[in-house]
Amino acid sequence: MSSQTFTIGELAREFDLTTRAIRFYEDMGLLAPERAGQQRVYTARDRARLTLTLRAKRLGLKLNEAKEILDMYDSPRDTVAQLQRFLGVLGGHRAQLEAQLEELQANLAEVRAQEKQARAALARAGKPKIR
Repeated sequence: MSSQTFTIGELAREFDLTTRAIRFYEDMGLLAPERAGQQRVYTARDRARLTLTLRAKRLGLKLNEAKEILDMYDSPRDTVAQLQRFLGVLGGHRAQLEAQLEELQANLAEVRAQEKQARAALARAGKPKIR
């Protein structure tokens, strides 16, 4: 493993985050930097955990779910159980996203129908009426 270390500012710039966000992830237990006096010193492991945390956020996982999954890989538990839990979290999240997508598609269909009706009404309003 690399012995490269990072400051909070370096990680903030690299990942386009505020230092406050990184400290929040630390408070949540997602990161565990070492200390050199008052300065936080982040290791390659912390950087990897931050990368995975941000990936989990992009997937829509909650931070506690991301932490649970990351922590599983730090423990000596069985990989099969870890992967099953990970698949369970992802499956639940996928189902939630699919339900939201279905609702959005229904809303879009309704908007399209209303647009069609409004265009038809506008077209009728622009033509002189024949008696």
